[in-house]
Amino acid sequence: MRVLLTVQMDTDKANKAIKDQKLAAILQSVVEPLNAEAVYFGTKDGMRTGFIVFELQEMTRIPTIAEPLFQELGAKIEFTPVMNFDDVHAGLQAYTSG
Repeated sequence: MRVLLTVQMDTDKANKAIKDQKLAAILQSVVEPLNAEAVYFGTKDGMRTGFIVFELQEMTRIPTIAEPLFQELGAKIEFTPVMNFDDVHAGLQAYTSG
């Protein structure tokens, strides 16, 4: 299942990780194994935020993905199922032909 992982980082913990030169390594340790389709960073609700689109093969991977973000960055995390245009098109075709 394709998901959008939204990671909102606690400002104090992210500031400390930046000062300790650990933020890039923390993010890389989470993002690299995902073989993400897309990774973007920006702000949401005034917080540093990562937007990561990847294929979630098994629900059991969620703790492995989430725990470093919770523990190291005090992050607020959301996993949202998403579709690309081809997925929506195929779903609409199935809906209208059924």
